[in-house]
Amino acid sequence: MTDPENLAPGAAVEGEAALRAIGVTKAFEALRAVDDMSLTLRRGEMVALIGPNGAGKTTMFNLVAGSMRPTSGRIVFGSSDVTGEGAVSRIRHGVGRTFQIPRPFAEMSVLENVLVGAQRQTGERLWMNFLSPRRVAAEERAAIDKARGLLELMTLSHLEFEPARILSGGQRKLLELARVLMADPEVLLLDEPAAGVNPALLELLIDRIVALNGAGKTILLIEHNMDMVARLCSRAVVMAAGRLLAEGTPAEIAIHPAVVSAYLGDAV
Repeated sequence: MTDPENLAPGAAVEGEAALRAIGVTKAFEALRAVDDMSLTLRRGEMVALIGPNGAGKTTMFNLVAGSMRPTSGRIVFGSSDVTGEGAVSRIRHGVGRTFQIPRPFAEMSVLENVLVGAQRQTGERLWMNFLSPRRVAAEERAAIDKARGLLELMTLSHLEFEPARILSGGQRKLLELARVLMADPEVLLLDEPAAGVNPALLELLIDRIVALNGAGKTILLIEHNMDMVARLCSRAVVMAAGRLLAEGTPAEIAIHPAVVSAYLGDAV
C-alpha cells in the first residue's frame, strides 16, 4: 500500500471508489441540465469539477449531495445505492457538503453554529433527556470539546462566543467547514471554497483542505480558481452543456482543445 505521507495533495490513496455517479440525468421539462453524466471519485482522492457557466456543475453537485433527485441514473457511495435518498441520509452515509455562499445562523454564536453539525445525539430525543440524563450530558460535553477543537483548527477559537453575523466571508467558509466536519464525513463536497475569500484566508483554507485530504478525506470540489485546482487536485473533470467534456490532470485539462474552446468559444 502507498504511504499516505508520500502522496502529493489530491492523490488517491486507494483505487476503491468512494463515490460513483452512473449515467445521471436531470431534466427540467425539455431542458437537460445534466445529461447522462458519469463520475467516479476514488477513496483519498481530491478531484475538481469544473466547466464554463451553465455547464451543469451545480446541478450535478446537488444530485451527488442529495438535495436533488436525478431523473435517471444512479448515485452510489461505497457499496450503497443512495439514488433515492435525500441530503440528510447522505450525511449519515458519510457525505458532507459546503455551499458557495455560507449562511450561518447569524444570531447564534460561532460555537453553537459548529455544534449544529453534530449527528446522532441522544438528547435529540426528548424523552432520553429524562431517561438517560448522564449519557446526554456526557455526549454534549464531548460535542463541545470536538467543536472547540475544530474551531482551533480553523483559527476561529477567539470568536467562539461571538455571533456568526460578525464573521467575514472567508471566516464563514471556515466556520461552515468546521460545522460539516462535526458529522465526521468520509467524503467532502466543497462548492467554490475560494469564492469571496481574501488572499490571506485563502491560503489558510487551502492549507486546511490539504490537511483534511492528507488525513484521508475524499474531496470533490467545484472551483473556478484554476491556480487552486492545479495546487490541490490530481484530476479535473470538465462539464459542458450538462455532459462530460474531458477528464485528466489539471495540466492536461489546461491545454485540452475542447476545454479551451468551451471556456473561450469564438475567441479561440
